[in-house]
Amino acid sequence: MFKLDILAFAAHPDDVELSCSGTLIRHIEAGKRVGIVDLTKGELGSRGSADLRKAEAAAASQVMGIHYRANLGMRDGFFTIDEAHQRLIIQQIRHTRPDIVLANAVSDRHIDHGRAAKLVAESTFLSGLRRIETQFEGEFQEAWRPRVLYHYIQDRYIKPDFVVDITEQFERKLAAVRAFGSQFYDPNSQEPMTPISRPDFLDFIEARAREMGRLVPVTYGEGFTVERAIGVNDLSQLL
Repeated sequence: MFKLDILAFAAHPDDVELSCSGTLIRHIEAGKRVGIVDLTKGELGSRGSADLRKAEAAAASQVMGIHYRANLGMRDGFFTIDEAHQRLIIQQIRHTRPDIVLANAVSDRHIDHGRAAKLVAESTFLSGLRRIETQFEGEFQEAWRPRVLYHYIQDRYIKPDFVVDITEQFERKLAAVRAFGSQFYDPNSQEPMTPISRPDFLDFIEARAREMGRLVPVTYGEGFTVERAIGVNDLSQLL
């Protein structure tokens, strides 16, 4: 049976790489099986194209060592929270059976991010209801509810509920981000300038990682928010 430990959802290809790829890399290095599901192809992006971003996502996945990646082909900018979209996500959760789900920031500059956060959160709950019947690749799926759902932090600062130390993984995170070359600064590009194609944007990525890391304190970190309290069996786990 196909099984992942962590499944990260993203409204657009590159959301995960920018926001929580260090965390995914850290867990992959620890032997965990990790996957990514992009909701859209990012076709409304001002730079690049859907086909180019597909190739870039594949390259980023190789850098991270991802075990599974899928794209649901939802409409960039226009996907909604309804049964049809929920069922697509439920199918992925039941197919991969993750213990942990990661989702977009609960609120952010891009309108798709907060909507994706809510869509994934609702679908994660619904996936555990056995009377919701789904099929994937022609086979009936059993209900599956992940143990926890966490939201990564994106463009706008949100106070994290916990921080993952990614100091040793930070350079590989940057390599995964740089795989999306169409989206970032290129002095020879004739495409429109965007908030993430400014020459100093990667400096912001480093500064955000240092900001999160300082809270722990470590050199680099990635922050997450939770929907319910985190329980631990050993206080020494809280460092």
